Amino acid sequence: MYSIGELSRQTGVKVPTIRFYEGKGLLPRPARTAGNQRRYDGATLQRLQFIRHTRDLGLPLADIEALLTLEGAQGDDLNRAHEIAEQQLSELRGRIARLRKLEKELARIAKACNGQHDHVCAVLHAFADHGTCAGSH
Repeated sequence: MYSIGELSRQTGVKVPTIRFYEGKGLLPRPARTAGNQRRYDGATLQRLQFIRHTRDLGLPLADIEALLTLEGAQGDDLNRAHEIAEQQLSELRGRIARLRKLEKELARIAKACNGQHDHVCAVLHAFADHGTCAGSH
């Protein structure tokens, strides 16, 4: 059995976040000692490690909750896990594409200044006017 502090140390999840996950129903309500301290079992530790890893991979809580409902599922019911992974991958690729556009635009803006500050700063001008951007970002 683990205290909430030990669960936090082993998973890297902060204590308030563990309590939040309990409140959301992502973690089962823990057993309590006679002194009313939370006590968690190994299954809860594994579930929290799962939640932590999926959060690190960028999945939203709704998808994590859906994945947790698949515990013990078999056959076609497991297609949902694949769908969630594919959707997350697609969204990540979209964010990467947007970040690449942003990177190009910021590189262009950074090069706009020739270091001579006796005129209007091209960098400040570019930041002030979205219309000066080379493309959408």
